[in-house]
Amino acid sequence: MADDSPRPEPDARLEAVRYRLRRDAQERGEEVEEANAGQPTMDQRAHVIENAIQQAIRRGEFDDLPGAGKPLPGLTGTHDPDWWIRRKIEREQLTGLGPPALTLRTEHAEFEAKLDRLASERAVREHVADFNRRVVEARRQLQGGPPVVTPTRDAEEEVARWAERRAARLREAEATRRAEAEAMAALSRRERRRLRKGR
Repeated sequence: MADDSPRPEPDARLEAVRYRLRRDAQERGEEVEEANAGQPTMDQRAHVIENAIQQAIRRGEFDDLPGAGKPLPGLTGTHDPDWWIRRKIEREQLTGLGPPALTLRTEHAEFEAKLDRLASERAVREHVADFNRRVVEARRQLQGGPPVVTPTRDAEEEVARWAERRAARLREAEATRRAEAEAMAALSRRERRRLRKGR
């Protein structure tokens, strides 16, 4: 039965005495037995691992792995030194984490969707002002990190676009409501009654 109890920490005084004895023996020209005799060297370990990998390849254990024969994602395009943190933030949908340059980029990409959830022009202007303030602060940072390339937003343009998108959504909702009312009017009383009971 193997003993799984933790090994005691080496005593520093004992190690110092052993070191002195080895050094003295080497100075006298005697052959010194290594402390880790019987343990494989790094080269021997690497050789064993390489053999195990080659045998697994011959047995076909690496065949049909997910992603085999497909290009690695993220190899094309421009070099981004912070690719790994950006990918982690995107994959795990983290918000508010990471350097300001990356969080502002993410917020910039989702800016219109965020504005569309706001209910008034005043709220839109406040959000644009807050976003612009954070972009300017991030550009002034002295702590390093990736450069801030996110542009500021013009409040008047954003309000105008927000109003256009809102008007288009209202027109679409009204058209859908009219179409449903016309479809309901085309039904007979019996069909309308069944439809109401089904709700």
